[in-house]
This record gives sequence, structure tokens and C-alpha cells, in this order.
Amino acid sequence: MQRIGSVIGLKPEQIDEYKRIHAAVWPDVLKQIKSSYIRNYSIFLKEPENLLFSYYEYVGSDHGADMALMAADPRTQEWWAICEPMQSPLATRRDGEWWAGMEQVFHVD
Repeated sequence: MQRIGSVIGLKPEQIDEYKRIHAAVWPDVLKQIKSSYIRNYSIFLKEPENLLFSYYEYVGSDHGADMALMAADPRTQEWWAICEPMQSPLATRRDGEWWAGMEQVFHVD
């Protein structure tokens, strides 16, 4: 199992809408998340900085391939088309990232 953490900004004027849509994520999107071997997925909001922190556990064997399959899913693409304009990617993210990846520096069960 691999733990994945990432961060992105959220536009202040979009906070209420972002919370609203995530209170009722589309079933097809949730199904795709599970099909992509993602478990224990959470998104946290830190105000007033308006940072979103995402955490999930990947239980598959090829993270890159499974993320590519998720990105190719038409319903997931529709969901992202709604969410992405609300977000503000960090200037320090790596090439090819939308959400900036984070290094895990500690874990305990």
C-alpha cells in the first residue's frame, strides 16, 4: 500500500461551492476512484490560506497506469472540468502536476 498526499489552492470565492459539490460526489466518480485502487481518500481544507490537502491510500500495483485510466474516464473528466476552475495550482508544483505531490516524512499506525 502506498500513501499519497498532495496540495492545491482553492479560490476563496469557490469555497462554498467546492464544499457543496463534494458533499454529494457523483456515484460514477466514486466508482472510478475505487476501480483505480484508491482507498481511504480524504480532502481537507485549511482556511484562511485556502489550501486543499488530499490524502489517499493506493492499493494497486501500477499507480501511473491506474491514474491514467481514471483520467481517461469520461465521467471523471466531467467532474474535473467542474472542480479544476475552482482550484489554484501551486506555482512550485512539478511539471505535469495539477495537485502538488508531497513527500511523506512520518507515519505510525
